[in-house]
Amino acid sequence: MLDLTKDNFNAEVLEYKDGYVFVDFYGDGCVPCAALMPFVHACADKYGDKIKFCSLNTTKARRLAIGQKILGLPVMAIYKDGEKIDEVVKEEATEASIEAMIQKYL
Repeated sequence: MLDLTKDNFNAEVLEYKDGYVFVDFYGDGCVPCAALMPFVHACADKYGDKIKFCSLNTTKARRLAIGQKILGLPVMAIYKDGEKIDEVVKEEATEASIEAMIQKYL
């Protein structure tokens, strides 16, 4: 699982052309984010050969998160060719919904 920053987000997500990119947007002190993190890491281990898995701490990259229209947490998003094509947000972000979203792009 690749840790994203404001310095590498464009290159690793928006300019990535070799398939799908899963981004876990999380924040310091976000209890639901922390609860989902082990599941997301397990998905990265399971599907990492088919989808690129990354995470971004929005506490350290607030402007970048706002630019990506991340207005609440947690947010799990799928990007393709620089565009966000799918996401699950806040209360929708459950293990089942995250797994279902990943399955659509395998």
